[in-house]
Amino acid sequence: MSKTYTLPYTLKVPSEETEHMYLAEVPVLPGCRAWGETAEEALHNLDGVAADFIASYNEHGDELPQSIAAAGELVIAV
Repeated sequence: MSKTYTLPYTLKVPSEETEHMYLAEVPVLPGCRAWGETAEEALHNLDGVAADFIASYNEHGDELPQSIAAAGELVIAV
């Protein structure tokens, strides 16, 4: 059975800092980020990366960050 998480995310527009691509990140999951040529692609990629992050936490028995329960924008089913 999967569980649904609602996660806040940030989206940065293309710049030198983001290698001229859109960069989407989930701040409550350190290191959870994805790039794309469009905002939609970056968010789509972030969906898979965040799901993998959460699955890894669960597989290793690690406790998810407390702030994951906070309301956000991105819904991930794992």
